[in-house]
Amino acid sequence: MSYHTIKAAAAVIAARTQRDNHSAAVVLGSGLSDYARTIDGAIEMPYESIPEFPVPRVVGHGGSLFSVPVGDAYVLLFAGRVHLYEGWSMDEVVFGVRTAIATGAERILLTNAAGGVNEAYAPGTLVTISDHLNLTARNPLIGPNDDRLGPRFPDMTTVYSLRLRTELARILRAHGLPVHEGVYAWFTGPTYETPAEVQMAQRMGADLVGMSTVPEAIAAKHMGADVAGLSLVTNLAAGITGEPLSHDEVTETATRARARFANVIDAFLPILAEG
Repeated sequence: MSYHTIKAAAAVIAARTQRDNHSAAVVLGSGLSDYARTIDGAIEMPYESIPEFPVPRVVGHGGSLFSVPVGDAYVLLFAGRVHLYEGWSMDEVVFGVRTAIATGAERILLTNAAGGVNEAYAPGTLVTISDHLNLTARNPLIGPNDDRLGPRFPDMTTVYSLRLRTELARILRAHGLPVHEGVYAWFTGPTYETPAEVQMAQRMGADLVGMSTVPEAIAAKHMGADVAGLSLVTNLAAGITGEPLSHDEVTETATRARARFANVIDAFLPILAEG
């Protein structure tokens, strides 16, 4: 997607919401799509109503963008995301995050459902992402660079903002939840990882595995946004328990943990919005 396409989508969002600036954005992962509807003053825009916006093809991912008031600011909530394995191009996978930043978002929270590689992280555990492993050999920045989006060779030393991670830890403690941080390993999917792949990721330092988040984090960092990531462990990764994996298990665990996850996001939104 070109710079002009991104700016055009941002202009449509501003016109339809009558809100010229959105200071932050949240991508809602599996099982969280309905969260945005709980916020008073939310304005819903179906993805198909925004020029060039890709629409999710996976059960458990909604297909609407919400503009919500948070204090004196406005935040964009993406109810569902698209994935590389659905057949979308990398530019399409990161189009939402890039558009959010074009509307003014300086802080991005990326949430997801993940498999637990670290056996200490039982299903239902919330884990703040401290770093990631890109195990796909794919990158949203491959190809000609548009300097209006960001530099040719962006630094990735601290993709996930230490300040935002510290705030998430404080919120988790305040809600009586354990504080965990971990490294997220990105596989393309749609197959779940094999036991051998999980062992490889574990030996490389991964605590979590999943099929999203990393390209969005790279694109957001490239454009200068502060990024936070929050994973819900929905299952232990392949080979750890010996049980087969299924998407039903992911969605069921996400549904059971929805209230706990939503409470954390509720408390984090003012920090995202106000900077």
